[in-house]
Amino acid sequence: MDAPEHAALPDPDPLLHNLARSVVEALGGFREVEQIARWVAPEVFTALVQRSQHATRARAVRGVPVRRPNVRTRACVSQRIRPGVVEATVIVDLGPRVRAVAIRLEAFRGRWRAARVHVL
Repeated sequence: MDAPEHAALPDPDPLLHNLARSVVEALGGFREVEQIARWVAPEVFTALVQRSQHATRARAVRGVPVRRPNVRTRACVSQRIRPGVVEATVIVDLGPRVRAVAIRLEAFRGRWRAARVHVL
């Protein structure tokens, strides 16, 4: 992708906030991982599906019900590493818990797509 195409990319911040919140919801069992497939690279999607399935099994073994907390983002710090690449940390508030989500976005067909996602 050349520089003019990178200039046409949308502001990544709304995607960063929504993606971080959606990933935490998917891993918590109250959102389908498939809902975010369009916004993540195939290898990220596969890892999220596996982690979500593992978390679902662990909750079932412990007998822990799925409770939907009021999930919101507190802060997002992002940095353009180079044209077409953004790395960010998003702080997600789950009520009783707070998580940090590290995301690397890369340009893909005129839009942003998460090449890496790590929930801490």
